[in-house]
Amino acid sequence: METVVVGEIAGVYGIKGWLRLKSWTQPLDQIFNYQPWFLTQGDNTEKRNCKLLDYRQHNGQYVICLDGISDRDAAARLIRHRIEVDKDCLPELPDNEYYWAELLGMQVVNTAGEAFGQVINLLETGANDVLVINGDRQRLVPFVQGQVVTSVDRTAKRITVDWDAEF
Repeated sequence: METVVVGEIAGVYGIKGWLRLKSWTQPLDQIFNYQPWFLTQGDNTEKRNCKLLDYRQHNGQYVICLDGISDRDAAARLIRHRIEVDKDCLPELPDNEYYWAELLGMQVVNTAGEAFGQVINLLETGANDVLVINGDRQRLVPFVQGQVVTSVDRTAKRITVDWDAEF
């Protein structure tokens, strides 16, 4: 089963085991439509199945209650765990639309064939998303399809950009 990261445990909330949730879905509450959840930590490939019991909105964020987590200490052990779901839970996207998780790890080259490195993160800036690329140095390249991003090859896991290597 291939999974996709859709959120993260951001902290504890109260003393009864509730957790603050950082959702990476749009809209933020869409994360609750994808079940079951699997928790992972760091580079650990071990996935722990977890059951969502309850959630509510609090100060513009969501707080959640997970099965088996009933006190603050147990909740604290889950901070920074990623929430993953089976990729098949996500709806199919039209051509030229991508989930951020798909872009992570892709190799980036420019139209001249110069390798920039691998996408390690994406930033949401408001105007457009930005690829964070690690290679011989870190580069920030706007993800603007048709202008900067000339192609995304899901099969080859490769993004081609019209971007000068000196930037």
